[in-house]
Amino acid sequence: MTKLRVFESVSIDGYFTDKDNKIDWAHAGQGDDPEFTEWVSANASKGGALLFGRKTYQEMAAFWPTPEAAHQMPVVANGMNTARKYVVTNTIKPTWQNSQRLDGDLGAAVQQLKAASGTDITLLGSGDIATQLGELGLVDEYQFVIIPIALGSGRTLFSNTCNLRLLDQRAFPCGNVVVTYVTR
Repeated sequence: MTKLRVFESVSIDGYFTDKDNKIDWAHAGQGDDPEFTEWVSANASKGGALLFGRKTYQEMAAFWPTPEAAHQMPVVANGMNTARKYVVTNTIKPTWQNSQRLDGDLGAAVQQLKAASGTDITLLGSGDIATQLGELGLVDEYQFVIIPIALGSGRTLFSNTCNLRLLDQRAFPCGNVVVTYVTR
């Protein structure tokens, strides 16, 4: 069966955005770690479909198809550009290569995707969508890149109790730790 994985960078105290709703802290120092850069490239090359909320989609669509992205991270750019992409929106028409809008009820649309896709789906960023899908019990795995910074406040993915079981973990010289959990 197709799995839905949430991929999110979080601070060590569990926030995916800071108090000003910014995420620039999540990328500091990562480019200086070849081991982490290699992991990111390998992770982006796994295939599967991508799911986004509108804001994250627009940010990604503004960067990954550019020559700058292809120069900085060619493997990731290729993976992002060639992947099947779904965007949860009722305000924009997706124009990025291989993109389509999810219409109707979010839960029903994602259940239908999981049933029909045949390939795993990764929700990138899109914290509000991740929270909603988690509350609906549709998330199978959470993969967090834990960034070694404490924000003190911000937004978290979880609005209620969520029991998880550790599936995998890996630490990198830059201080980031990647953990993958399955839902119970």
